[in-house]
Amino acid sequence: MNFKIYENFNITMVNNEKGKVYRNNLGWDNISLLIKNSPPSQIFIIADENTYKYCLPYLLKRLQFEKPYETISIPEGEIHKNIASTIKVWETLSEMNADKSSLILNLGGGVVTDLGGFVASTFKRGIPFINIPTSLLAMVDASVGGKNGIDLGHIKNQIGVINFPEMVLIDTEFLKTLPQEHLISGLAEMLKHGLIYGTKYWERIKNVNLSHNANFEELLWESIEIKKEIVEKDPTEKNLRKSLNYGHTLGHAIESYFLQNNTKKTLLHGEAIAAGMVLESFISMEICGFSEQSLLEVSATMFKYFPKQTFIERDIEAIINLLIFDKKNRNGRVLFVLLKEIGHPITDCTVNNSLIYKAFEYYKNF
Repeated sequence: MNFKIYENFNITMVNNEKGKVYRNNLGWDNISLLIKNSPPSQIFIIADENTYKYCLPYLLKRLQFEKPYETISIPEGEIHKNIASTIKVWETLSEMNADKSSLILNLGGGVVTDLGGFVASTFKRGIPFINIPTSLLAMVDASVGGKNGIDLGHIKNQIGVINFPEMVLIDTEFLKTLPQEHLISGLAEMLKHGLIYGTKYWERIKNVNLSHNANFEELLWESIEIKKEIVEKDPTEKNLRKSLNYGHTLGHAIESYFLQNNTKKTLLHGEAIAAGMVLESFISMEICGFSEQSLLEVSATMFKYFPKQTFIERDIEAIINLLIFDKKNRNGRVLFVLLKEIGHPITDCTVNNSLIYKAFEYYKNF
């Protein structure tokens, strides 16, 4: 594995290549030097209501700004990752005379890094930004890889661009601000990385003890390294990078359906993706020869961490109808990522609806 998490700061790396990931203390040094070496005309910090309260004070302790900064707060939650919120941030930047030499710091979870990155990539045709993820989910997934975007109505990530930040700073101190359910939500993406990457990491992550800080942090960094390696090989998602969508075809549809349905409790991203991985593991067994033993192992692992959701027939029908909006689709075909075995993903697979119904039946009866 070609590790790309920079523990040892080297000034020649600054501004040399976008999208690098720096960790903990040396990451703060890197941001400070970047600002010193390329002074922005203005600095804007985008945060949501929670990170403004719980994370901004820590950031201000770690960074010293020579000129005043501006904070732009957005509402918390996936429901606000939309064009209305984006327009408000664009308008705020315009009112504050932001220009192409400004710098945006995105301080928050996946909603903030997705929306903030999209705002930065489109305002004035693009201004520099830095991602400072504060949730586990954003650390191992949303803030890494250059994807920025917003939802279109209740359909996730329909509008967006691929554009890398100047850098990503990951400081695990922020994890102390998270409720337990949000920490577990991020674990879903780490489990996914194990399933698509190989048995060695999967065997370690499936039994992780979230309270064992040293072991968990080691697995966190390795999860980021897995995603970085995949993105570097296929930055524009032509082939290999599609494997990162394992569990997401049905998972995103489930998340969108629960988001739009007033009778359902909105799911955290990881809760929906965990359900998607169980469903798509069953489909993998039926289509790709994924072993029944591996299917049972994946299912037991997901249900150990994530609550089982209830789906009745009309829910399943609505979820299937949402699949047409998946970003991987081509020429009207819904394309899945499936597994031949752990560490061996297969992209661009088609699945008939009857098999999807069978997968939901398996999920219900496990």
